[in-house]
Amino acid sequence: MQTPEFAHCRRGRCGVGGTGDSSAPGSGSKCRSRCGSERRTRKSLAIGLQPAAGSRVGASSRRRGRGRERQLSITGHALLGPTPAVVLPMGAEPVKPRRKLAHSLGDSIGWKAVGSYYQQPIGTHTWHRMLSQEPIEERESEALPGFGGRRKMAAAEGGWCLCELLRFFYSLFFPGLIVCGTLCVCLVIILWGIRLLLQRKKKSASTSKNGNNQMVIAFFHPYCNAGGGGERVLWCALRALQKKYPEAIYVVYTGDLNVNGQQILDGAFRRFNIRLMRPVKFVFLRKRYLVEDSLYPHFTLLGQSLGSVLLGWEALTQCVPDVYIDSMGYAFTLPLFKYLGGCRVGSYVHYPTISTDMLSVVKNQNTGFNNAAFITRNRFLSKVKLIYYYLFAFVYGLVGSCSDVVMVNSSWTLNHILSLWKVGNCTHIVYPPCDVQTFLDIPLHEKKTPGHLLVSIGQFRPEKNHPLQIRAFAKLLSKKEAELLPSLKLVLIGGCRNQDDELRVDQLRRLSEDLGVQENVEFKINIPFDELKNYLSEATIGLHTMWNEHFGIGVVECMAAGTIILAHNSGGPKLDIVILHEGERTGFLAESEEGYAETMAHILSMSVEKRLQIRNNARASVSRFSDQEFEVTFLSSVEKLFK
Repeated sequence: MQTPEFAHCRRGRCGVGGTGDSSAPGSGSKCRSRCGSERRTRKSLAIGLQPAAGSRVGASSRRRGRGRERQLSITGHALLGPTPAVVLPMGAEPVKPRRKLAHSLGDSIGWKAVGSYYQQPIGTHTWHRMLSQEPIEERESEALPGFGGRRKMAAAEGGWCLCELLRFFYSLFFPGLIVCGTLCVCLVIILWGIRLLLQRKKKSASTSKNGNNQMVIAFFHPYCNAGGGGERVLWCALRALQKKYPEAIYVVYTGDLNVNGQQILDGAFRRFNIRLMRPVKFVFLRKRYLVEDSLYPHFTLLGQSLGSVLLGWEALTQCVPDVYIDSMGYAFTLPLFKYLGGCRVGSYVHYPTISTDMLSVVKNQNTGFNNAAFITRNRFLSKVKLIYYYLFAFVYGLVGSCSDVVMVNSSWTLNHILSLWKVGNCTHIVYPPCDVQTFLDIPLHEKKTPGHLLVSIGQFRPEKNHPLQIRAFAKLLSKKEAELLPSLKLVLIGGCRNQDDELRVDQLRRLSEDLGVQENVEFKINIPFDELKNYLSEATIGLHTMWNEHFGIGVVECMAAGTIILAHNSGGPKLDIVILHEGERTGFLAESEEGYAETMAHILSMSVEKRLQIRNNARASVSRFSDQEFEVTFLSSVEKLFK
């Protein structure tokens, strides 16, 4: 039922006309204008314009331009927002917000509940907004989250945030570029200043008492007091250079703090029968622990390489040479001495720090001494380690390419260095020196003593795989064929560099006890050369079990002494040493524990004449690994460093 104040309008809303008769003069047009304004006001409310409570709203329409847009005039204070402050007019009662907007003209005008809104009739207050002539449903869906506008608003806000973020980074690009350039220039200036200081120090150190400049030749060998094949290369190289350049000053960087220089030289003569012609200056380094593998249980390659840089810096600050030769495989020191020290640098590579074989082991998820079982069982960890190896191999190739002269000890090492360093024009194969001549006086005929002696020569390092030798020997003793053979004994001869190597020897002793062969296994550590020679003269078989041995000086010494060598079927022994000589066999190769046991049984079951023939072929084939051959090839390779 209509209230009296709206009785004049046929629709009962605007109050136009006095009698409710549409035929009254002017009543129709006024009613249509007023009611049309109210409909348009409802549409504007649907798109989110909410007037302040207590205002009087009215509207007038007009047409503007081609766009057929309607302009609603708004006067007063229109509060746009989710929760405007509402002031109730006199006599108005608050009601519960409505959840849907009225669509039919017959319904009373309602507001969508966005916050705490109140339903009230439209007043006569005017307000202003441009409104396009498009369906009300589309405008509602754009404005009201309840009609799908929330997703559009979120997308718009996300796009705005992305644009603002890009603008922010773009605004920082040029200032950041300027800062980075400034820092690089400062770094270059600092490094150049360090280089000048080191050059002054080098000039003062190379000036002799008579005022003449003497060439300083330095070898980087932190473990020069050890008794391995790498140390033999060091002393033979020093002896060869002293013969050709007797006026030069020779320096050895070492970390053996527990001995003095004379004790180191005496040890070289005792182990390798090498005595130098000229004095050598030893520079003792106190930070050798930085290259110990025990310091880096994880990321060992990276840790040792970065540690070698710090150790090399200590060496460089104590003595700046003219010629620097890395004889132990610390390639990360090469750019340090070349670009900061201004030295001519060379390197003798026994074993690449990383190789393609190591990459294949990780890629195939094979367990090894440098690839733990918990990594091989996890595909994700294997992928991460493979990426780490690839990145390290890339950096290793960069630092290795700084070398002016590269010498490698075998064909196996040559292939890996060429693939990593890519310096084929200055890379040479220089076989390591083996004291072949010293072993030639050992008679080849077997002694008529009961039993057979099996000898292993090599430092007690994890990669030498001494446990394989003990297990294979235990398997040999358990075979029925061994019961018919006389007594057998295995002697493991090698050097210990540090406490870790000594601990490794203790573990090998426990392994022999666990296998029940402790009575047949002996360990000889850091023995003199004469004692080593005596064991080789009595041995029937020489054992070698390292996978991908870079060369194998111990293998050559066993063959020169007349023992029948049984080496691993990989690396230098396979490619360079245990090969046919004039079409005749010089030794044997094996891979697995069972393969070693069977081959040892086969050698021991051979006739004495057959074993003697193999001994003669082996001794004849190793003449190319003599000290004299090494001196010739070494001096011709490093000649570029002295021009």
